Amino acid sequence: MEVGIKRPENIDIEKRSLFAKFKLFFKNDYFKNKSNDWLLILGIAANLVDWVILAVFIRPTANKIILHYNVYFGVDAMGNWKSVFILPAVGLILLLANFFLSLHFYRSKEQIASYILLTAALMSQLSLLIASLSVIIINY
Repeated sequence: MEVGIKRPENIDIEKRSLFAKFKLFFKNDYFKNKSNDWLLILGIAANLVDWVILAVFIRPTANKIILHYNVYFGVDAMGNWKSVFILPAVGLILLLANFFLSLHFYRSKEQIASYILLTAALMSQLSLLIASLSVIIINY
């Protein structure tokens, strides 16, 4: 006789896998809505472009680089070259927060709130992309 934890033999291994859980998550009604899909895809693409352009144009250096320029005061923020990557990191956090809030509101039958959150996430990604381009232009 076997002593210990009994394992049910009728549970399919695929249902316990992480891949199956991802498939189940993406079969949600939220992802069948084209507006949600496009807003989310564009937000992710803008964030990826932000990471890539900073990685391509900002090179590791011992010197400080300009992080912010103001028309009235000139250079008002300088820092390490790694500091520029805070912009896309904040964008990623905003995108994830807005995505999960949007998913919550969509499941609560508040589709307009879902669209507003995803649109705000996209606009914030585009604003951060412009800020990253400004940092690149200022430093070159």
